[in-house]
Amino acid sequence: MWLLIFQNPFLDLISNPPGSMLFVLILAITTALISTLLTKLLVDTEEINRKQKQIKAHEEEKEKIIELAEIDPERYKKARKRWERKQAMYKQTQQRMSLQRMKPTCITFLPMIIIFGIINTFLGGKPVALSPMNANDVPLIGAFIAVGKVWINFTAWYFLCSLGINTLVQRLLKIQTQASGGMGGMFAGQKAKALEFPDA
Repeated sequence: MWLLIFQNPFLDLISNPPGSMLFVLILAITTALISTLLTKLLVDTEEINRKQKQIKAHEEEKEKIIELAEIDPERYKKARKRWERKQAMYKQTQQRMSLQRMKPTCITFLPMIIIFGIINTFLGGKPVALSPMNANDVPLIGAFIAVGKVWINFTAWYFLCSLGINTLVQRLLKIQTQASGGMGGMFAGQKAKALEFPDA
């Protein structure tokens, strides 16, 4: 109700599509820019990336050590002990890295909650944008249910915008806090991490 006092052409524009759709898109871009710039200022991303590569190599080394269990049990025991000592050190490193990454979130969390609360109250459950996927295009749904255009609200549209924009902005500003190697490298590290040392 109090928003009626502040009614103006801008509020009228962003109240309904396509104005609301563009407004949320710009909001997602602005949020991504602020978050990425804060990360660039407060977090040593090069150091984090270097440590992540070391941790990834350490996890992949586990698989090679496990292969020694049957070939050379004595060498396996020594290699396993060395690996486990390093593992304790790398766990502490990962905790410090997590705290580093949280710095921008600590600054932006409260302001963003307030801003999003105001916007969500203003837009409410109003339709903001057309869903990028029409239910008629989905097999077994469109065939049996006649569904027209699907509209989504502020929260859903902001989430969809953020998914792609955050990654794009980080790449444009050369912010990377993931070890290189792509999806294949990531899955290789996860696979090695899941392996268990056999008893020798």
